[in-house]
Amino acid sequence: MTDQFNFSQRRDFLKAMAAVTGSLPLWAQAQSSWPSKPVNMVVPFPAGGGTDAFARPMSAAFAKLTGKQLIIDNRGGAGVTLGAGIAAKATPDGYNYFMGAVHHTIAPSMYHRLDYDLERDLIPLIQVASVPQVLVVNPKKVQAADFKAFLDFVKKNPARLNYGSAGGGTSHHLAGELFKLQTQTFITHIPYRGAGPALQDLIAGNVDMMFDGLGSSAAHIKGGRIKALMVSGAKRNAAFPDVPCSDELGLPDYTVSTWYGVWSPKGTPADAQARAIEEFRLACQTDEAKAVWANQGAEFPNLTAGQFDAFIKKELAKWSQVVKASGAKLD
Repeated sequence: MTDQFNFSQRRDFLKAMAAVTGSLPLWAQAQSSWPSKPVNMVVPFPAGGGTDAFARPMSAAFAKLTGKQLIIDNRGGAGVTLGAGIAAKATPDGYNYFMGAVHHTIAPSMYHRLDYDLERDLIPLIQVASVPQVLVVNPKKVQAADFKAFLDFVKKNPARLNYGSAGGGTSHHLAGELFKLQTQTFITHIPYRGAGPALQDLIAGNVDMMFDGLGSSAAHIKGGRIKALMVSGAKRNAAFPDVPCSDELGLPDYTVSTWYGVWSPKGTPADAQARAIEEFRLACQTDEAKAVWANQGAEFPNLTAGQFDAFIKKELAKWSQVVKASGAKLD
């Protein structure tokens, strides 16, 4: 029996109770009334980036499951911190949520000042997707046959190539810094206001390369517009079995994933949090969502809220060490 079937049963049961008694018990009213109107989801990137690649399919599935819209509100800028600050200050009424990413566990180490505190002002609910980072190049600008040829060129030509990122302090940026540290190379960083604009400039040939989440690059790799030279981690990705992983290329410590999760503003009612977690989990497990995730080489981690919180704390510590070692800093 699937979670979706069980959820439908619960909803039918509550309706039957209302028909018999004329009203629902208080606990049932709280659980059954959400959502009674459209739900807002701040996405801290411009449209077209990796976050959108998961937020929009999840939004469509949410609408089918609940009959209410999940409105995606793209708020790019300030290296992903603009949208996070807006979300942290949103009314905690159960109808405002935030789809953040790994970048938000990097930002506290990169910026001297933030107008929000990730751990104090936002409540982690659910991790919705995890994809490995991928090193992609414009094949016309970087004519390397494989990763070895690429690395040889970079070592012989320091500062000759540049890489685009979703902004200073994002995982795209720090993945590049980590790569430079581990390979003892130098590549110039070019920050953008989101992964979407950076990826479009990579395709257009305005930047040479990018350390991107596989989710947003997948379609362009398959279409031949960009070329993948490496995926991070200990194994090849099932969606791109011909692309070698960092372990087999001699970079066993280069493990970078781009993950996405949902938070709510501090003060959001516990019953709304619980229902939101349930609905977002069901949305990510629909057949339509599973197909999108698989096509982008992504996994749905299916963590509890507590496990997601513990994972965030580990990521905060990890990226703090990378920032310190690289010397990267933003005002």
